[in-house]
Amino acid sequence: MPTIFTKIIHGEIPSYKVAEDEHFIAFLDINPNAKGHTLCVPKVEVDKLFDLEESTYLNLMQFSRKVAKALEKTVSCKRIGVAVVGLEVPHVHVHLIPLNQISDMDFSKKVSLTPDEFETLASKIQSAL
Repeated sequence: MPTIFTKIIHGEIPSYKVAEDEHFIAFLDINPNAKGHTLCVPKVEVDKLFDLEESTYLNLMQFSRKVAKALEKTVSCKRIGVAVVGLEVPHVHVHLIPLNQISDMDFSKKVSLTPDEFETLASKIQSAL
């Protein structure tokens, strides 16, 4: 059964996409830890990060770096945190989280954004790429 991320990749579920190429997609997390929390996902459905082909792993990190640089230009923060947890969705994904304090990495703490705020933010990040 396809994961929710595969359904997003195939356009079956809407998302606030910020970047995409032939192999990867990045979109705003709809249940974010902080404003700008973005997920970078390979289009190939693999459960665990270290089960990716080495080239896919390295390219995912390069893609994530590009998105992080655009995110840093868009959202006021001290730095962009990176996490790969993988317990919530069995499809590799890199969390990019704008940080102003260590608690911004607390996955039990969430912020709310309106659909308009998500749209505006996604557009600004796209423009910064």
